[in-house]
Order: sequence, then structure tokens, then C-alpha cells
Amino acid sequence: MKKASILFFGLVIGSVGNYYAFSQTKKPVKKTTTTKTVTTKTTSASSKADIDQGKNLISKSDCLACHQVKVKVVGPAYSAVAAKYPVTDANVDQLAGKVIKGGAGVWGPTPMPPHATLSETDAKKMVRYILSLKGQ
Repeated sequence: MKKASILFFGLVIGSVGNYYAFSQTKKPVKKTTTTKTVTTKTTSASSKADIDQGKNLISKSDCLACHQVKVKVVGPAYSAVAAKYPVTDANVDQLAGKVIKGGAGVWGPTPMPPHATLSETDAKKMVRYILSLKGQ
């Protein structure tokens, strides 16, 4: 009987030790992930107010004599311009400069006359409206 008691006691102690060791090493590990946000300075967000003002400025100008939203008239359709140029600060600056100074050669031989009395701010709003037409 002494041997059986010692054996039973040994099994109990061994089981408790194994449980303790197992519980210390097998705890689930909660993994966390991090996401990295990347911002670029090339993309320019256009506010709805700027786009609406640009549309209004175009409607009051001589632009619609040569351009329409979806149809090429004398100059390219605004939707074609929007498809060609991504909305970036550089493109807005470049196209606003062409609106003010005029230009030729990109869309064919017919030159666009300059709009020298147009402010740079208004020209940029007009360009932002045009570029907002991507996909139309």
C-alpha cells in the first residue's frame, strides 16, 4: 500500500507540474498589425466649392464656343482633357497657364487663344472643374 500511495502522489505532483509548465508556454499570442499611411504631394484634392465655381466661370466665359463636356467642337471635349490629365497640382498649374497664355499643338493645329484677363485663381478653378469630369 505504501508503494501505491507514493505512486499516486507522484502522479498527482507530476500532473500539476506538467499543467503549470503547459499553461506557461502555450498561452495564445495576440498579434497586432500596423498599417502605414503614405501621402503624396502630387495629388491635389479639389473642393466641391472650387469645382462648382469653375463650372460657373466656364458658363460665363467664351470657352463653350470651342469646348463641350463630351463632344469635340473646335477644341477637345472637356472629358477628353480629364481623361488625359490626372488631377495633380502640377497639371492644374500647367493647364491654367495654357488657358491664360493660350497654346497649340497638343490637341491639333488649331490654337487656343489666350485669356490674359483671367486670373490664375479663376483659371485653376476652371481647370479643376474640367479635370473633375474624368469618366464622363
